Amino acid sequence: MYPFYDFRVSRYSNLSINEGYRMNRERQVLIAEVGTAVQVYQRATDGFDDAVGSLLGLNPTDLRCLDWLTSGPMTAGELATATGLSSAATTTLIDRLEDKGYVTRERDGTDRRKVAIRLTSEAETRLGELYGPLATEGGNLLELFSDDELARIRTFLQQATSLVEQHELHVRSRQR
Repeated sequence: MYPFYDFRVSRYSNLSINEGYRMNRERQVLIAEVGTAVQVYQRATDGFDDAVGSLLGLNPTDLRCLDWLTSGPMTAGELATATGLSSAATTTLIDRLEDKGYVTRERDGTDRRKVAIRLTSEAETRLGELYGPLATEGGNLLELFSDDELARIRTFLQQATSLVEQHELHVRSRQR
């Protein structure tokens, strides 16, 4: 199924073996299976987010914006950077979410030019109702792993996130 020196991690890429290093077949298969599992997990996450967005009357960009705001208030400029949208598109996005009752604009107490976008309590409640059970069950799932395994999972996810962000920047730079 997998050639010894060159095998597929996904349909998009082959994994090349460093010269002088021979990876055994079991490791090749395990790496390919992890790659596939990550793809399947991403699809499941996307599907869940699509279902949440549909229930809340939000498109994927709207929902992604709310996800950014779960970490705390952000300025419109910070949201534009986080989402990769233009200033005009970000303003339209914020207007749309404000009209639906999911966000508010609040002027900074010391610098009136600065406006923070924050989730409304209704948005926090609705998102909590939908994502809370998944987060709780995910926490329970993580309890199955040792501290060392959790540290390795964390490291993998941090490095994978960094890798994806680098490639996102590369792809976005090609759009200009």
